[in-house]
Amino acid sequence: MAKKLESSVKNMILCLFFISLFMSAALGFVYQATKGPIAETQKKAEIDALKNVLPKFDNDPTTEAKEIEGLTYYIAKSGEKAVGCAVKTFTTKAFSGRFDLMVGFKVDGTINSIAVLTQKETPGLGDKMKTKWKDQFNGKNPKDFKMTVKKDGGEVDAISASTITSRAFCDATQKAYDGYMKNYEKQLNTGGNDE
Repeated sequence: MAKKLESSVKNMILCLFFISLFMSAALGFVYQATKGPIAETQKKAEIDALKNVLPKFDNDPTTEAKEIEGLTYYIAKSGEKAVGCAVKTFTTKAFSGRFDLMVGFKVDGTINSIAVLTQKETPGLGDKMKTKWKDQFNGKNPKDFKMTVKKDGGEVDAISASTITSRAFCDATQKAYDGYMKNYEKQLNTGGNDE
């Protein structure tokens, strides 16, 4: 009886080992097969977001994108002249943790437009930041526009029943503005390039 039990345990261990080996190989194959299409989809989403948030441009800002202190900067040009900069920014102050935005600036720091890239906020409430609500930032320059919700003494109308999400959105947008002003505004506003 003990030999039979020992044999069964060995067989089970071998069986589990081969199943695990097969599943690991299958998972690796699926990863390799989907890695390219996923990267292409992400690149397309990135380019679409840039087109939505920046003034009209004719270069590919993704080829010269630079990451500085966790934010990614994309310089948009028309010919050789810079027309704006998009900043991929984020916040961890949201109700459900982190979300990512793409904020487009004109060369003087005025917000051209904002796109929501990822968010996991409460369904129905968090989705409101993708609607016309975010348009209240368009044409505003955070130098003159207090980037906090009215409840906190600022100028931003909060999303109804979603003040935390609104505060987080302002946080991410302010972070993008501060980074742009620190790293690029002088160069772009005087006609320089980002090199």
